[in-house]
Amino acid sequence: MKNEEIIRSKINDALTKLNVSTSECNFDILKTSNPEHGDLASNVALKLAKIFKKNPMDIANDIVSNIDLSNLRKIEIAKPGFLNFFFEEDNFSNVVKHILTSQEQYGNLPKKNRKICLEFASINPTGDIHLGHARGAAIGDSLARILTAAGYDVKKEYYVNDGGAQVKHLGESLRTRYFALFGKNLPMPEDGYFGQDVIDIANLLKEEVGDTYLKEDEETLNIFIKRGIELELDKIKHDLKMFRVEFDIFTSEKAIRDSGLVEEVIKKLEPYSYKDDNALLLKTSLVYDEKDRVIIKSNGEYTYLLPDIAYHVNKFERGFDYLIDLFGADHHGYIHRMKSALHLLGYDESRLTIDLIQMVRILKDGKEVKLSKREGVANTLRSLIEEVGVDACRYFFVSRAQSSHLDLDLSVMTAQNNTNPLYYASYAHARLCSVLKQTEDLTYDINSLYYKEEAELELIKKLNEFEDVIADAATSLSANKICLYAQKLAQLIHVFYTECRIINKDDIDVTKNRLALADAARITMKRALTLIGVDAPTQM
Repeated sequence: MKNEEIIRSKINDALTKLNVSTSECNFDILKTSNPEHGDLASNVALKLAKIFKKNPMDIANDIVSNIDLSNLRKIEIAKPGFLNFFFEEDNFSNVVKHILTSQEQYGNLPKKNRKICLEFASINPTGDIHLGHARGAAIGDSLARILTAAGYDVKKEYYVNDGGAQVKHLGESLRTRYFALFGKNLPMPEDGYFGQDVIDIANLLKEEVGDTYLKEDEETLNIFIKRGIELELDKIKHDLKMFRVEFDIFTSEKAIRDSGLVEEVIKKLEPYSYKDDNALLLKTSLVYDEKDRVIIKSNGEYTYLLPDIAYHVNKFERGFDYLIDLFGADHHGYIHRMKSALHLLGYDESRLTIDLIQMVRILKDGKEVKLSKREGVANTLRSLIEEVGVDACRYFFVSRAQSSHLDLDLSVMTAQNNTNPLYYASYAHARLCSVLKQTEDLTYDINSLYYKEEAELELIKKLNEFEDVIADAATSLSANKICLYAQKLAQLIHVFYTECRIINKDDIDVTKNRLALADAARITMKRALTLIGVDAPTQM
């Protein structure tokens, strides 16, 4: 049982003795920022004072007189009526024991029997992964790890946009580049792709089939489209795997279109749709949207929204309890459209969460580098990894809330000092590993641990918060909270290392106690870094 739960139970028992219904008061159990004010504090007396019109100090005294003091060193009453709880030192040793017993499972919460489909980084198979996509991949994969640790059954899904106009433009661009290799000039489509990757694919096709595809017909264009998608998607998968991101499910937009599900959705939406100038509009304004949306254009083509609605229906039909979509910042209007459509189809739209990930700005030589994939000058994930490494990429992409714009400072990302938050956290882990390696011949007994120094106790308190941090990060879909936790944990590890002599040959018992704490801190730091897909180095 968590310390907060223990204190809440003790207070509720005391209130029962005082004939006070616990349902009458919704009080808080708070972590204290100053150790002089105890380990935990509660405002229960202040809450009850408003209900019973009594002095909160008197109510606080009544509660303390009736509370179970087991596992507590003392309770202090602070004006105007706060209760400050101080745990026995044995309680802190139990935290360390729990971590050492749990090992790599520390932080994992009970299973919730809830299936989540987490869709993210569904990059169009039309070019390399740029930094905006990469941030979404890092955040999405980290959230999958966090949600899994929080007890959810999570499937990571990639939606392959292989059925819209953009892939036709890819095929046309590839055909133009292929024809050029044989001295035949075709105009590049207006919305074509000009990157080096298209040229490379054209060269590969020439090696594979020679001049077999030198035809300007629909059948050959479809070959260019299909082969272009396959090769672009293979490259994306390769780069994502290098980035430690892999998916459980790949769903094709073309397959959704070919399945007949789109037509089923159109039929079900008939009561809420109407024709205007030969286009079919959906009455999304009946629910959340500011206006109705076109789902079939006047020329008979589907807008991107219609197959997306069918795709979300498909996900619900596969038995997922919750759907989470992580999209780019330009999808703001999409949220109300999709939730409205699902509501009109009879689904509980609250089971869908759509989070938007803001853009990345990268500074190099004091100048911002603009991203433009179609013109072939994009900053790619691959190039950033070559410059700063996978760990730095993942850490910095996740370190800020997805709702915030992100500036990547390459000088900070590569710094080998404490100005680099990743270095600061990694060094804390490596420091502990070094101490533990020096003392491999010493063994500690987890049943006879004891801690009393302030640096020890403050570190243990932070270790004890890890499960709560995971639960909070999962509930709020905020992977950056793991980074914030890792920074604070690193700070307390460094303080512990500096202020407490871990290896003391004159006092083996103290040494063993501190080695146990160092090991518990190592386990927790490694778990935190692993949750965001970052390696925990054993030496630096």
